[in-house]
Amino acid sequence: MKEQLKTIQEKALAEIKNASDTKVLDDLKVKLLGKKGELTAILKQMGGLSPEERPQIGQLANDVRQSIENGIANMREQLKAAQTELKLKSERVDVTLPGKHFSQGRRHPLNTVLDELKEIFKGMGYSVVDGPEVEETKYVFDMLNTDEGHPARDPQDTFYITDSILLRTQTSSVQIRTMLEQAPPIAIISPGRVYRRDAVDSTHSPIFHQCEGLVVDKGITFSDLKGTLEMFAKRLYGNDVKVRFRPHHFPYTEPSAEVDLQCFKCGGKGCPLCKGEGWIEMLGSGIVHPQVLINCGIDPEVYSGFAFGIGLERIAMMRYEVDDLRLFYENDQRFLKQF
Repeated sequence: MKEQLKTIQEKALAEIKNASDTKVLDDLKVKLLGKKGELTAILKQMGGLSPEERPQIGQLANDVRQSIENGIANMREQLKAAQTELKLKSERVDVTLPGKHFSQGRRHPLNTVLDELKEIFKGMGYSVVDGPEVEETKYVFDMLNTDEGHPARDPQDTFYITDSILLRTQTSSVQIRTMLEQAPPIAIISPGRVYRRDAVDSTHSPIFHQCEGLVVDKGITFSDLKGTLEMFAKRLYGNDVKVRFRPHHFPYTEPSAEVDLQCFKCGGKGCPLCKGEGWIEMLGSGIVHPQVLINCGIDPEVYSGFAFGIGLERIAMMRYEVDDLRLFYENDQRFLKQF
């Protein structure tokens, strides 16, 4: 039995030395020291030994087991060290190579203008209010005096989901929701995306951004509206900006006015951008129609108000002297890096 144990030890140490990876070591450990291993099979025969031989063979068997376990442990460490060394060599980084350049992002010009717009109106005491883009016709049309048959409600002008659900054409719906939920005094702006079936050109898009404003309080007049919008234009474009108010019609304001800014490209002389007029339409505005106040449960004999709607893209076009709003949507880095 002594010879068998020595043979197992010599053979085991040789196999351990030649092991190529840790899986081979694991297999050897099971083969030699497992419940059905070679060393275990020898130890099961110790019951047939004499009392004098048993301690000697037992001690030798323990030495053989310890020798095999130490051999496996040492070889495992050697294999791990070799793998680590190989990995370090294969993943070595040449620190003398130039580093990779990562472009730094920046705010989109539309977001920059919107932030400026918010700060201007917050400075005048306005709150910023948000609302759903998928809206009910009740809030977009009915409560704003835009009855059935009005051109704005035509499917050729509006994206309908159902007969009573649509993609909002203006953020005026947020004004209605605010007046239904909040008693005057009210001073809010409501920025957000809006949707209309407009053909894409240098000044139109089916998806664009709008910011509407609403003030409702006692004693509000058209002069308050005019002063507010002139202050806004000067804060955004400078004191030299020229603003023009033109009579207009909106079903939800009376009286109503379009507000134009002198064309930045031609200085009012007329060019393709302003279609030869010398002015670019900036926004629509007016005194809130008494019926709209009544629809929202506000007494027009006590309160009055004004509202306006600003196209964010047109504001950005004039702010940065861009003559085609499509540039804001094309994600062309050559264009966006200028801002």
